[in-house]
Order: sequence, then C-alpha cells, then structure tokens
Amino acid sequence: MSTSSFKRKNISIAVSSAIVVLISIVGVIGAIHVQASTPDAKGAPPPTSVDVAEVVSRSIIDWQNYSGKLEAVDRVEIRPQVGGTIKEVHFKDGSLVKKGDILFTIDPRPYAAEVAKAVAQLAATEARAAYTVSDVSRAERLLTDNAIARRDFEEKQNASKEAAANVLAAQAALKAARLNLEFTQITAPVAGRISRAEVTVGNVVSAGPTSPPLSTLVSVSQIYASFDVDEQSFLKYVSPAQAKNAQVPVFLGLANEDGFSREGKISSIDNRMDSASGTIRVRAVFDNKDGLLLPGLYARIRLGGGSPREALLIDQKAVGTDQSKRFVLSVDKDNHTNYREVRIGARQDDLLVVEAGLKAGERIVVNGLQRTRPGDSIAPNIVPMSKANSDKETVRSSANTAEANKS
Repeated sequence: MSTSSFKRKNISIAVSSAIVVLISIVGVIGAIHVQASTPDAKGAPPPTSVDVAEVVSRSIIDWQNYSGKLEAVDRVEIRPQVGGTIKEVHFKDGSLVKKGDILFTIDPRPYAAEVAKAVAQLAATEARAAYTVSDVSRAERLLTDNAIARRDFEEKQNASKEAAANVLAAQAALKAARLNLEFTQITAPVAGRISRAEVTVGNVVSAGPTSPPLSTLVSVSQIYASFDVDEQSFLKYVSPAQAKNAQVPVFLGLANEDGFSREGKISSIDNRMDSASGTIRVRAVFDNKDGLLLPGLYARIRLGGGSPREALLIDQKAVGTDQSKRFVLSVDKDNHTNYREVRIGARQDDLLVVEAGLKAGERIVVNGLQRTRPGDSIAPNIVPMSKANSDKETVRSSANTAEANKS
C-alpha cells in the first residue's frame, strides 16, 4: 500500500471517530434536556410542616388591666412632743419595728426634775388642805358658842376650798410633768418599717407640728394599690358589683413579674368621677406579710368584671393582619388551609379571646403563617393551644369569683 493510500485511510478513520463522538454528545445533551423538561412526580416538594392546634373553649372572666401605685395603709412622721437633746437612737435604718418599740430617747433629766418638783408641790398643797379642814372644824365649834364671828368662819371655809382646789392643780401639774417625762421615750405608734434617723445623737430638737421629723414609719402588713378606672369599665363592672355588695376580683403584679401573683380586695371607691380624665379613683388592699411591697412602687392591676362566661381562646401567634382585618388559617379534614377572618377580644394571659369567626374544636395554624398560604396542603404538627399557667390562672380566678358570690 502506498503512502498516500495509507494517509487517506487514517483520515477516514479519524473522521468516522469524530462523527461517532459528536453523535454521542448530541444524544447525551438531548437526554438531559428531555429529562429536565419532563416533570417527575417523585421530585415534587412535600407538604409544609406547621404547628396546628384546636380552638379551645373555656370559662373565663373579663379582665381589665390598669396601672397603679402602692401606698402605705399607715404612714407616720415621727416628731418629738418635748424638746431636748437626743440621747440615743434605738433602731437601725430600714428595720422592722413593733408597735410600742422605743425609737428615740431625749435627755430625761430635766423632765425628771420637773416631776420631782411637782411631787413636792402636791405634798405642800395636800398639807395645806389638811390644815384648812381642821381649822374649819374648830371654827364650827366656836361658832356654836358664839366665840367667833361668822365672817371669820366663812373666811376659813373659803380657805379650805381654795386649798382643795390647789391640791387638784398640783395633781394635774404632776400628771403633766410625768407625761413630759414619758414623751422623752419616743415609741412607734404602729408596727412597720422605719426609715433612716434624720436627727442623730447629740442634736437638740424642739417640740411641735412644725419641727422637722425625726424619721418616717410606714406599715407593711397590708398595703394599698390606687388606680384609676375608666368610666365605661366602672359602669359595667365596678358599679353593679358595688350595688350588690359583692367583691370584684382584683390581682396585683409588680414590674418584674409576668403574671399577677397577689390577690386583694377593693377597699374604697372615690365619691366622684374626674370629669377631666373620665376616670374614678379606686383603692384595693393587699396582704404584705413578706414586706416585699413598698410604698411608691409601680403596680400592674388586673380587675375582674362580670360573671364567668364561655369563650373561645387562641394563641396570639395564630393571628395574622390583613390591612385592618385579623385572620387565621383554618385547617380542614384534608389538611388544606383556608382564610378565616376573625374578631379578636381581650387577652386572657397568653391567649386571645375570639369574639367571632371560629368555633370550638376547629383546627388552625398556630405557628408558621409565613410558610403557608390559603389553599396550601400542609403536614399538621398537632400541639396544645392552651398554656399551663393560663389554666391555673383561670381556675384560680373562677374560684375567687365563686367565693365572692357566696360571700
């Protein structure tokens, strides 16, 4: 075979090989294109998994929330009733004291001297009174024998009466002196927590209502919480209960608390509505045996109104906003979501009251509104709607209401 023939044969083989490779590439590309353009049912995304809960029905009390301030039931400014030098301070700043405990001692020596002087004066007047009584007795015998003029007899009678009056004055002076001596021991008029000592040992104090207070004492066993109730709530809840002489449930929570841990009762209601603010001042009293409630603290007040009623409750996370509307996504028996407009009422702990739009037992999406839309098929993850603390609060509130109705 010649060289030229050999070259032509090699070229023919190379061209054939290139054509085969090109056909293979085109086939692969076509297969890929066909596979990409053909839908595969096995590759469809699975239904979205979202939390679903049933709408719960529960007996509730309509609660109204207010802001208030704590006030001491008894607040006393400790002032001296006699002047003198502070001899001793018997308490530590901020300590608890009992009624009658000694707080301050004023130097008692000047007042002890006054007591001794008053005792002596009383003894002198009593001796003078005893002498005048004897003198009158002698004058009576002499008057019988006409040995003394009636004028002299009447003078002796007058002297006896004057001496008796002087005895009464001396007795009163002694009581006043002893009282001033007693006032040198300044005691607690009520039990409570004492503030700091404004005047220390060695300082001279004066008596009177204008004198600076030595300290301040507030009671702690009970405490007031004052708050303003709006006119509508007053007419709807407070006034009817007041007319029936029934107690309105009231609870208190502090700023660092999530719930309302303390239960109290309405102590007083003001006698007029403030026309400027449209509110009326209400004061409730709470037990404070642990002493944690201090006057001046901010308080969150929850006031119950009306009788218990059945209501539908849902989680706040289940509620979406559509312009001015509120909605939820209900779940049917085929696990498809549906748009449902609802009307939301007041809050009950961690849940919201549904006034219209749902029925008890219906299923709704409670977590995952952003991952699903109306008409979508979902994979429901069933979770409870109610919270444990909500259940406890409702049971306690219902019990309180029942107890109040019995009373």
